[in-house]
Amino acid sequence: MRLFFSLLAMVFVSAPAFAEHHEAPITIVIHGGAGALGPGRYTPEQEIAYKAKLTEALNAGYDVLENGGAALDAIEAAIIIMEDSPLFNAGKGAVFTREGKNELDSSVMDGATLNAGAVAGVTRIKNPIKLARAVMENSEHVMFAREGAEEFAKEQGLEFVKPRYFKTDARWRSYKAALEKEKHDKDSALPHDFKYGTVGAVALDINGNVAAGTSTGGMTLKRYGRVGDAPIIGAGTFADNKSCAVSATGWGEYFIRLTIARDICAQVEYGGATVADAANDVIYNRLDGMGADGGVIVVAPDGTFATVFNSAGMFRGVKNATVESVAIYGDED
Repeated sequence: MRLFFSLLAMVFVSAPAFAEHHEAPITIVIHGGAGALGPGRYTPEQEIAYKAKLTEALNAGYDVLENGGAALDAIEAAIIIMEDSPLFNAGKGAVFTREGKNELDSSVMDGATLNAGAVAGVTRIKNPIKLARAVMENSEHVMFAREGAEEFAKEQGLEFVKPRYFKTDARWRSYKAALEKEKHDKDSALPHDFKYGTVGAVALDINGNVAAGTSTGGMTLKRYGRVGDAPIIGAGTFADNKSCAVSATGWGEYFIRLTIARDICAQVEYGGATVADAANDVIYNRLDGMGADGGVIVVAPDGTFATVFNSAGMFRGVKNATVESVAIYGDED
């Protein structure tokens, strides 16, 4: 008996000597929307501007990770850069509703805790991603909408702007063109350009935690308080340390029906799929099967990542210890 306890003591004393702390391979992946983004769509100058802003967002998020910051902080930093840019359909560059307003949606999810926050239909919040995170961290709820969301934002001391802050000349011209098309051909579907456009980020921090966030201005000419997939947890955003983190962009109605983000993570967690295989299956089989298109960005706790889309292009970028790239068109990877 004395020998047994002696051996048992040796086991417990020796165990820490074999334990090692492994830092996760910090990674951030971002997107700025998917859609009809074929080569020649933009001038060389416009391409430079888009890639510069994607790089700025990518670096903002990666700097957080490189300094030991949390994945949540990294995705927020990256998304704020894109929300503040008139180039993307989120925040400053949001598209217009049928009534000529800008209504913004956003969500965030923490893979370590499965906590999530989302907002829909806000019109005066400068950075909706900040409000989504405040909902997650400072309330018992997951989603707030419209006036209620803005009342909560006021209590949280978040920055408000006048609605005209979000207006850009380019989006206004697109809005007018969409109205004209609708007037002359009410039965004709709007082009993809009027339906798509979102920004998002997924990240893996040094502690092995993943997080995801998504922000959008929605669909041009949307009516009746329409809400797309961006603020819907499981559709446009999902994160779980047991599988992966996902942010989606595309025609929101299909992403909601197919619970795109959750499906990818479920295939990884329960089916043992890689993030690339799961994303390819969901985008090229399920989404394609419904005649829809769009894309996703994904990162797993082991640092593997994927950027998958079945549209002509997707604004995207990735950065880790060995890779740093930004791209627009489908043939750039």
